[in-house]
Amino acid sequence: MKLATIRVNGTTRAVRVDEDKAVDLGESDLVAFLRHSDWATRAADADGDTYEGALDYAPVVVAPEKVVCVGLNYRTHILEMGRELPSHPTLFSKFARALVGAYDDVTLPAVSTQMDWEAELGVVIGAEVRHADTEQARAAIAGYTVLNDVTARDWQYRTTQWDQGKTFEASTPVGPWLVTADDPAVSAQGLNLTCEVDGDTVQKADTGDLVFDPATLVAYLSEIVTLVPGDVIATGTPGGVGHARKPARYLQDGSLLVTRIEGIGETRNTCRRETR
Repeated sequence: MKLATIRVNGTTRAVRVDEDKAVDLGESDLVAFLRHSDWATRAADADGDTYEGALDYAPVVVAPEKVVCVGLNYRTHILEMGRELPSHPTLFSKFARALVGAYDDVTLPAVSTQMDWEAELGVVIGAEVRHADTEQARAAIAGYTVLNDVTARDWQYRTTQWDQGKTFEASTPVGPWLVTADDPAVSAQGLNLTCEVDGDTVQKADTGDLVFDPATLVAYLSEIVTLVPGDVIATGTPGGVGHARKPARYLQDGSLLVTRIEGIGETRNTCRRETR
C-alpha cells in the first residue's frame, strides 16, 4: 500500500493512494493515523471519501516528533574515500519545519551559497518501540519513503556539529508517500536510488549497500529514545554529492532536483532562492 498526506481545501488529510484515486483514512495526517495500533488493517479496509485527479502532496509526515538522520552509511562510498567502516551510526537531527512535500519548492536560504543534494531512503516508524531487538525493530517500521537531505555545506562545516547545516527551513523534500513495509516492491535486498540535478544523474546507488540497514538503525535508536509512530529516519546518502566534486557544484535558483527510489517513487522539486 501507498499512504500519504495530501492538502485539501486549506487543510490536510491522510489517504491511501490507489491507481486512480486517493481514499480518505479518517485522520488529518499520517502521523495521527499511524498512532492507531491497527493502522494497517484500517488502511487496507478504508472506503471513505475519495480524491481524484492531481493530488497536492504535503510532506508524508507533516509534524513528526523526531527526524533522525544518519551519516556515512554507504559501504562503497566510505571505502572509496579510504575510510574504515564505522562501528556505530553517525547521527544528527532535523526539525519538522525543514520538511516539504514531494513536489514543493525547496528553499535555498539567503545566507548559504553551498546548498548540496543528498538522496536518501527514508524510514517511517509505525509503532512505539524501545530497547528493540532486530525483529522488534523491523516490525516497528511502517514503510519507506523518498527523502533528500539538502545541506548547507558552508553552515554544516562551521563547527564539528552538523545540525546547523542540515535543518534549514523548507529545505528537505520527503514523500510523496510511504510504501508499507510488507509491500513486495520494497522487500528486495536492495533498491536502486538516484539523484538528478537539472537532468544530470549525480548520485546512483543500491540501498543494499547500507552499512547499517533500517532494522539495525531502529534497534540502535530505540536504545537512546522511544521511537513513536510518524518518526522519520533518513538512512544516509551515497557518493556523488556536489561538495566533493572538483570543482564543487551546488544547487542554484531554478535547479530541478529529482530524487528517485525503485519501488517507492520520486520527489521532484524546484529550488528557489530565499527572498527577504
